[in-house]
Amino acid sequence: MSQLAFETQHPRRMPSQAADPDPRALTADIPPNVLVHLTELATRRGVSCEPWFAGLGITRQQINDPSVRVSYRQARTVIARGLKVMGEPALGLLIGRNETIGSFGLLGLAMMTSRNFGEAMSVGIENHKICGSLLDVDFAVIDEQTVAVQTWPRFGEIELLPFLCEELFSSCLAIARELVGPKLIPVRVEFTYPAPAYVNEYAATFQCDVRFGAQQNRILVDTHWLEHPLPGYNPLTSRQALALCHQQLRGTSSSDEIVGSVERLLRSRLREHPKLTEVARTLHLSERSLRRKLADSGRIFREIHDRVRAERALELLHAGQLSVAEIGIELGFSDPREFRRAFKRWTGMPPQLARRSLP
Repeated sequence: MSQLAFETQHPRRMPSQAADPDPRALTADIPPNVLVHLTELATRRGVSCEPWFAGLGITRQQINDPSVRVSYRQARTVIARGLKVMGEPALGLLIGRNETIGSFGLLGLAMMTSRNFGEAMSVGIENHKICGSLLDVDFAVIDEQTVAVQTWPRFGEIELLPFLCEELFSSCLAIARELVGPKLIPVRVEFTYPAPAYVNEYAATFQCDVRFGAQQNRILVDTHWLEHPLPGYNPLTSRQALALCHQQLRGTSSSDEIVGSVERLLRSRLREHPKLTEVARTLHLSERSLRRKLADSGRIFREIHDRVRAERALELLHAGQLSVAEIGIELGFSDPREFRRAFKRWTGMPPQLARRSLP
């Protein structure tokens, strides 16, 4: 499934069919870091990767240009083709655990020169988009002893979710250990998708409790690591690197930023079924201002809310751990029948059938 099959104007579409893409998926604003790592591995193995770029308007050579940006559609197409050709089940883990702090460029420098590991985590999460992340990333305090880096699939991505999570979390762990040493072991790593056939590769990579069919994609770390001082701390270099990181981030349009902010807030509060007024208040905007900003990007609040709920419902259906009624509760529906009607409106089929249709 290359895109979430969700379009209110065409309600009979099936989850396995491509819907009209979110306009942001066609905007070339993503650094091609993941594509570089993937194609370099292919080259080392003697695999020709030039055909992966056919018909996309970019070439294998162009992604090595630091000024080049690709769209989400271009990136996910190259990755999907690469996965098919390479035939390496644990490709995401292999790529991620071989990345280094240098793979993150300016962001890696900003992290390396931070005061402590907690500050480096904050810097990395705040600026993750300049490293070409294809997932949305956030930080969460779980309890007094545990914090987490958590992530969501962008644009309802399910087919490539294992690869994207593997690459992100294994690279995060590799870089964390480069910063504070090999003794850092996560408390736990959780994934929303079912356990793959190569589950032993996960155990070897993360060396901790790994759970599948979870409600979130996240890697959890003991809070005592946050205060761990970094040997490369340099306040001047850190400020300079951060300033350059922020300069790169300014390339994102304000309309895209507000849509992303609304989506992130909705994802974190789906159970509460937040209204437009509540979302506007949280974002320190008037209801009228929020409507106008969304309209400037060609979006309306209800469409965003429905899309986020549909994406989350498909993610939980794919995980297979919750009943349909429990998924409805996670999405803010107190009545399972109401959830079933809404899901059918979003996708054109009942949730039970969608669960059987998912990859």
